[in-house]
Amino acid sequence: MSFRDSKIKVLAGTAHNELALEIAAALDVPLTSASIGRFPDGEIDIKLHEDMRGSDVFIVQPTSPPVNENIIELMLMIDTLRRASAGRITAVMPYFGYARKDRKDEGRVPISAKVVANMLSSVGVDRVLTIDLHAQQIQGFFDIPVDHLWARSELESVIRDMELDNLVVCSPDVGGVKLARAWGKSLQAPLVIVDKRRVSGEKVVMENVIGDVDGCNVLITDDMISTAGTITEAARILKDKGADRIIIAATHAVLCGPAVERLQNSCAEIVLVSNTIPLRGELPSNLRVVSVAPLLARAITRIHREESVSALFSE
Repeated sequence: MSFRDSKIKVLAGTAHNELALEIAAALDVPLTSASIGRFPDGEIDIKLHEDMRGSDVFIVQPTSPPVNENIIELMLMIDTLRRASAGRITAVMPYFGYARKDRKDEGRVPISAKVVANMLSSVGVDRVLTIDLHAQQIQGFFDIPVDHLWARSELESVIRDMELDNLVVCSPDVGGVKLARAWGKSLQAPLVIVDKRRVSGEKVVMENVIGDVDGCNVLITDDMISTAGTITEAARILKDKGADRIIIAATHAVLCGPAVERLQNSCAEIVLVSNTIPLRGELPSNLRVVSVAPLLARAITRIHREESVSALFSE
């Protein structure tokens, strides 16, 4: 049976109910009725209130903080659906946690991303839909289909509307060059790189800018903002080198530790992020949030209809 003939269902975990509601509204389907609670000792309790037999189910659950809690909840939801005879189960993970450890770069450390991939596969998920993996090779950790989207298409429209003259795209470190190059190619802007030198496990020194930013409007790109140390230091150096306006664009706003304070006090005029992670509590005044719900809804529609997802990026 083709899945386009089956029932599409959107199930929300507790990690990001707001995004799930936006996706469901874009798809014009109601959220699947379910109860997700906790036993007195903190264990997760799940109960579905609808018939799931043969359905094409999409579980919206970014594994953002609290990471461990959200991962286990996702695993239990997948198991619940498998035992309820769902036809196909897709884990919609806008933010894929534990992605930093994607290789064994020193002795006696785990490859955490591979562990999470194994857990998802073993519990019975059929495919994964995610946005801007921290390391693209994580797709290869799975033996099931992984649809990898880029939030750049949604964020880029905001940058274009700003009509920035003399625009330069900057990578805050060498590791982000590929992403920055993609931004630069799309915006037809030259690329510059901030040279980051790590002097210890706790201290990073940025000294040089590869390329000219004097008098330019600079767009600093990254896949995530965690503590915001690297990206705000890059902004400071670019300003010292003569940059005019500085815009930061990143997909995942993890914003842990001193991130909010650093962004608030940075020389970045705008910090543009997506809503792959729920943003709650005090936020910097220069933060602007762009929803990825329309992008995810288009991808879900294509998956359900068994159409090409990669075609989204040629529209």
